[in-house]
Amino acid sequence: MTTTFEKLKAGDAIDGPTFAVSRESIRLFCDASLDYNPLHLDDEYMKGNFGKTSFGGIIMHGMNNFGLISRMITDWAYPAGAIHRRLETRWVKPVRPGDTIQPSGIIKAKQVTEKSRWVMIDVVVKNQAGEKVATGEALVEFPRDLFCQ
Repeated sequence: MTTTFEKLKAGDAIDGPTFAVSRESIRLFCDASLDYNPLHLDDEYMKGNFGKTSFGGIIMHGMNNFGLISRMITDWAYPAGAIHRRLETRWVKPVRPGDTIQPSGIIKAKQVTEKSRWVMIDVVVKNQAGEKVATGEALVEFPRDLFCQ
């Protein structure tokens, strides 16, 4: 659904696509990112402890959450002529093969400046149990119409 800056209000929701995590999707992300860390590929390696953390098996790249959030924001923003300018995320919980995750966002604030219009969005990725696996903030710019200045 295409929106306009004027119609947006704090509390409006944005839903992203669901993503079924598999060993194959993790491997494909390894290939795309050139990140072959054993955290993502080697079950034997992952049976060990990492400081105070034991994952118990391979985990998805945290940047894959970042990519899903980016897709959600751009799918929502670009049809309205808006630009995804910034994304900050925190990984909260590991994602494993067999999980299904989905990003969502809530409009937090709007701001108009002399040169542009901005929307701040609280973002979260949840797994199939409704548990947060990533959280963060996104910033989207709705440029002013250059012909109306």
